[in-house]
Amino acid sequence: MALTYQQSKLVRDTLPALREHGEKIASIFYKNMLRDHPELNDYFNTVNQKNGRQPRALTAVILAFAANINHTSELIPRLERMCNKHCSLGIKPEHYDIVGEYLLRAFGEVLGPAMTRDTLVAWTKAYWLLAKMMIGREAQLYKDFEKWTGWRKFKIDRVVSESGDIYSFHLVPQDGRRLPGFLPGQYLSIRVQVLNGFLQSRQYSLSDAYRPDHYRVSIKRDEGAKFSNSVSESFFHPGIVSNMLIDQFPAGSVVDVSHPAGEFFFNVNNSSMPLVLISAGVGATPLVSIANTVVEMRPGRSISWIHGSRNTIPFEDHIAELRRKNPSFRTKIFKTHLASGDLAGVTYDYDFRMDLAKVDPEKDLFLRHSGTEYYICGPEQFMLDISAYLKAEGVPADRLKCELFSTGDLAFKAAT
Repeated sequence: MALTYQQSKLVRDTLPALREHGEKIASIFYKNMLRDHPELNDYFNTVNQKNGRQPRALTAVILAFAANINHTSELIPRLERMCNKHCSLGIKPEHYDIVGEYLLRAFGEVLGPAMTRDTLVAWTKAYWLLAKMMIGREAQLYKDFEKWTGWRKFKIDRVVSESGDIYSFHLVPQDGRRLPGFLPGQYLSIRVQVLNGFLQSRQYSLSDAYRPDHYRVSIKRDEGAKFSNSVSESFFHPGIVSNMLIDQFPAGSVVDVSHPAGEFFFNVNNSSMPLVLISAGVGATPLVSIANTVVEMRPGRSISWIHGSRNTIPFEDHIAELRRKNPSFRTKIFKTHLASGDLAGVTYDYDFRMDLAKVDPEKDLFLRHSGTEYYICGPEQFMLDISAYLKAEGVPADRLKCELFSTGDLAFKAAT
């Protein structure tokens, strides 16, 4: 049931205070909920809680929903992203009861006397409108997963170094059953037990076309944010799960894996329009899956891959092979740190950061083709910048697809 006009007004009237104290609200929420329900640590990213990213994302979504409660269609991309991630983690309807209780309690603690009985009723109703939307969508996704809705044991069959800090893991199901298909660009969640005893899950993009007997994901070593001073150099919040997988899970190890999910994907269809793939760093991972799928299914389709990297190029040999074997596949490589063996026009094209103004607007970006599809993956600011450039060149937003794991404000801007 929708909110009444008065209830909507009560919710909107609290938004300035909630925005001002957003991180405090989320911190109170997580602290109290995880204290009383420590089992939920297995679902939440402990690193993103420490660095504030998860609290900021939660607050951004809740407040954006409240601000648009009478016209929520603008929030669908963000909610779709959240629902896919929830299903990859095994979130169930009963979890929404716990979240609602502690979230509204945190609102009351921050708002104080402003959280009147009527305001609490209005916010409770608003929360459950959002929760039921997400529960309904997640039920549809779980139905699509069919029999595989939990964690499944996979053996790491091979680990292959793709560059200096990126490794591909070939995962084979222990039960030997045929694997379900996925849409190129989607991800898996991999779950391991970390040193504090909790189970931790991370999402990794599938990096090959579909194979019925194994999945491949590619994982980058994550040293975290670097801090330097005159005395020492240190790193904060390194990628616990990623680094554990690379360092402690050789071939033969067993991990828990969830069903493929994700709202960023290439729609496998009969389109013959050009395809432009734009990536930076490990952002090449899901685009390899897209490229391999298109080359196998639509070998004549024009593909342009534009990539930016500091040092090494992920999947460099494979991408070069795709270019050699497919006349319709072309690449432009930007590198900021050249090695002694680098050759202009062979291993790279431009020795500076990616600048789309430097590439051919027709041969590389296909800007005159009204149906060209653009898939962009890399750091969030990179995706914002690339999206802004293409929009300025006349590309409509519905032909720009960005790979976003975040649900915060920056992710929302990149997707709209």
